[in-house]
Amino acid sequence: RNQGKYQQALDYYQQALAISQALGNRLAEKTTLNNLGAIHHNLGQYQQALDYYQPALAIAQEIGDSLGEGTTLNNLGEVYRNQGKYQQALDLYQQALVIHQEVGARAEEGTTLNNLGSVYYNQGQYQQALDKFQQALTLSQEIGDRSGEGRTINNLGLVYDNLGKYQQALDYFQQALVIHQEIGDRAAEGRILNNLGLVDYNQGKYQQALDKFQQALAIIQEVGDLALEGVTLNNLGLVYKNLGKYQQALDYYQRTLVILQEIGDRAGEGSALNNLGTIHRNQGKYQQALGSFQQALAISQEIGAHAAEGSALNNLGFIYYDLNQYTNAEKYGFAAIEVLESLRFGLRDTDKVAILETQASSYLGLQRTLVTQNKYNTALEISERGRARAFIELLAQRLSPKTTEQITIKPPTLKQIQQIASQQNATLVEYSLVADQLYIWVIPPTGKIAFRSIELNSLEQSLADLVQTSRESMGIRGRASIGVESKLGVDQTKRLQQLYNLLIQPIAELLPTNPDAQVIFIPHQELFLVPFPALQDESGNYLIDQHTILTAPSIQVLELTRKQRAKVKGEELLIVGNPTMPSISLKFGEPPQPLSNLPGAQQEAIAIAKLFNTEALIGSQATETTVKSQSSNASIIHLATHGLLDYGPIQGKVRLDIPGALALAPSNQDDGLLTAGEILDLELKAKLVVLSACDTGRGEITSDGVIGLSRSLINAGTPSIIVSLWKVPDAPTRDLMQEFYQQWQQGGNKAQALRQAMLKIKQQDSNPKNWAAFTLIGEAE
Repeated sequence: RNQGKYQQALDYYQQALAISQALGNRLAEKTTLNNLGAIHHNLGQYQQALDYYQPALAIAQEIGDSLGEGTTLNNLGEVYRNQGKYQQALDLYQQALVIHQEVGARAEEGTTLNNLGSVYYNQGQYQQALDKFQQALTLSQEIGDRSGEGRTINNLGLVYDNLGKYQQALDYFQQALVIHQEIGDRAAEGRILNNLGLVDYNQGKYQQALDKFQQALAIIQEVGDLALEGVTLNNLGLVYKNLGKYQQALDYYQRTLVILQEIGDRAGEGSALNNLGTIHRNQGKYQQALGSFQQALAISQEIGAHAAEGSALNNLGFIYYDLNQYTNAEKYGFAAIEVLESLRFGLRDTDKVAILETQASSYLGLQRTLVTQNKYNTALEISERGRARAFIELLAQRLSPKTTEQITIKPPTLKQIQQIASQQNATLVEYSLVADQLYIWVIPPTGKIAFRSIELNSLEQSLADLVQTSRESMGIRGRASIGVESKLGVDQTKRLQQLYNLLIQPIAELLPTNPDAQVIFIPHQELFLVPFPALQDESGNYLIDQHTILTAPSIQVLELTRKQRAKVKGEELLIVGNPTMPSISLKFGEPPQPLSNLPGAQQEAIAIAKLFNTEALIGSQATETTVKSQSSNASIIHLATHGLLDYGPIQGKVRLDIPGALALAPSNQDDGLLTAGEILDLELKAKLVVLSACDTGRGEITSDGVIGLSRSLINAGTPSIIVSLWKVPDAPTRDLMQEFYQQWQQGGNKAQALRQAMLKIKQQDSNPKNWAAFTLIGEAE
């Protein structure tokens, strides 16, 4: 270890201290004490650091050196933060901030804001951390403090990495690395290489992660930073664990633990114990794993590190499940999700969606524990508690416009779930994919809940592959249909029957016998892509022949869309078809190309407008600005245009917002792309929005449901939307949409009208590709 330089510096400073004390030079004495404290701090000798910083603070206060007092308070705060004493650190930083602002010490103010952000990050208060880091960044850039700028950019990367936003994290870390290499800060360079390795690790790029951790270790050992060395050894252990090299991982974790215990880094020690527990669990050494997780939990609770506490509780839940101690597994599973949910408070919507994705396994693990104990109804409550939470909170916020504060809406109880089924007068079918099981709950309007569990092990391919191949068997390729029709018949029937046997057959006798009675499917993961109307039983009957079908992201969303129904007061009709298309870059860095013309969509819009005795907006009339302004007073919005799944504002390589956009005519006031993020800002009063364009029902499938256009439209105020799960040819789409509106005008609800339209088109064209793509999300009435 290259600590020789530190020893030499310590010797010089001890001599300097003796001289300044002999001369009675209090200012020099304070500065030297601070320098001695900093060296011990860098060596991970936290108690010795405190022994120097505390007298330095006393001197600064005694001689009225405000700047020195602020700096020393910061130093003390850093030691306490490294020891996991977060509240003490927070108090010291707050005092330092006041002083630095009073004396106008801008660089020191930036450092303190950075330190405050770091404590909030350690406590899992991510939005507060982001706010402080952003303030620090602005300040360091204003005054040209390159070191402070690099440090803050690195910290922003850490928060985004923890939120699961890996591309954003990567961009920040790369910027920080450039800055620290420019200014020659080797320790910071080692720290950032570590962070870059973590991004690779989180994305499963283990070899790249290994390379970066090894580079980092070489630099860190060279500069003699013991605390960072411990972190890096821990990270190397993580990679070896995931490569299945458990003994090597164990060696690294044990080395980590020795260092971190030696320097008193409590947070690092807890993390290393958690990792050790995971190795023991993977090796089947459950009792040893239990011990490690219990120690990790004790440390995280002692220092108030909430993300680490959630992780330890979660791991204890898993280990008790492995030990067949289901009561304990349940207890710790519930405790874990309580803590993990607290981390989401105050985050922006897109950040909530990202962090939910990292927490999904906790909800699934708890469902498995409950189902193992035959507690099917409690498992249903947890299934609901883990889905579409960000969506629900956003929706609840829109329904309570008087509240500016963030709403935390409680997940539904069993009784509320039964009430929702009764109010909807529908049979609710909720799916949950847990490891190699498919859980299905059926909740009829009477409220008598039934549960089924299906083994997926016996499938000849994964469920995700089965969904994909059944779509392909209908001639659907990827994001759009191919020009050549695939061979219909045997393969298609087989795939759609396989899906029926998995998803419907086990619950068929629980579904209503009246075909007009509504069945609302709440899919999970890849099941969002299933064309439910096209599923076929052994006799060749399609599901749409027997049932009126809707979908929803969660049961609780239905309660909120029902409340929205009371608010829809639109009067006009907004019907758009084939706008003059905007130009977009299909790939990063390519020149923009105009989107293809949709003559069929134009005919469709004109025909529908005629049904309602109104005019459609087509071509250059259908500008984004016009559509936005007319949408606020429309009762029905029908948009026959391109839906772009992945489009969104980009900064560098990072998408900043929710993916998805609708193509409209550009004008001098807009770009012609109505993004999912812009839709969220609309105030819609429409009772129905129809996106009769390709793939508009698809998007990014997350624990929060499908993130894209449909989610934004419901949040903007409409209780019902019709979207398509693939690109449908012009002629059948036009016919189906006309038939839908005619049926709806004759009475009955939207779901029944959509069913009748599908049945009509099916008579003319049996290929489900041409009639089964559309799905109604939300309210039937």
